Amino acid sequence: MEQETFQQIVQTIPLDPGIYKYFDSRKELLYVGKAKNLRKRVSSYFNKTLSNFKTYELVKRIHSI
Repeated sequence: MEQETFQQIVQTIPLDPGIYKYFDSRKELLYVGKAKNLRKRVSSYFNKTLSNFKTYELVKRIHSI
């Protein structure tokens, strides 16, 4: 998911606790996570420099949340 695309949907993500799911372009599940603040947690994947290769590859493959 491109940074521009993420910026368009970030305001729709609740500030509440819950789970988030990342899907690839074929709608296959990539990752499930949980957070006390969904918007803050999901944003952390897209708003920082990713030094971990595994996380970088995950973010590169995300097509929808």
